[in-house]
Amino acid sequence: MSRLDSFIARMQAQRDCLNWLAPAIRALPGPLLEVGLGNGRTYDHLRELFPGREIHVFERKVAAHPDCIPPDDRLFLGEARETLARAARQLGPTAALIHTDLGTGDTAANRAMADWLAPALAQLAAPGGYVLANQSLDVAAWQRLPEPAGVPRDRYFLYRAAPSS
Repeated sequence: MSRLDSFIARMQAQRDCLNWLAPAIRALPGPLLEVGLGNGRTYDHLRELFPGREIHVFERKVAAHPDCIPPDDRLFLGEARETLARAARQLGPTAALIHTDLGTGDTAANRAMADWLAPALAQLAAPGGYVLANQSLDVAAWQRLPEPAGVPRDRYFLYRAAPSS
């Protein structure tokens, strides 16, 4: 598969997963987190799916389309390790949805990143909240969900944080 075809398949899977989870996420209180703004396409889609919903964005350096840049008070700017830790202190485990699309084409580097990213995200997910990621994340308190119809297995990873007891 060409890199272009792979990118298109990843974007379709991302959109299909977000659309599939949207009704469940709408039923939960709490903010949405977009970890990795990129050019802002997914952030823009989240705004469309969840109008008026609080969306916090994490990005090292903003280079998004001007219409897709969040307000300053919803932007955690800097390295993900630092900004996720700061958000955990500021927001706590309140996120109804965390979407992350970080990484590179380097499998070993992605696995190393997932090793620190998973526990960092776990500090932000609300009980019963959802996590959608472009890579596998290992958190004991999360249940992996099946992909929606049409999304190939392991193209995107869907999780639900354990509900509060």
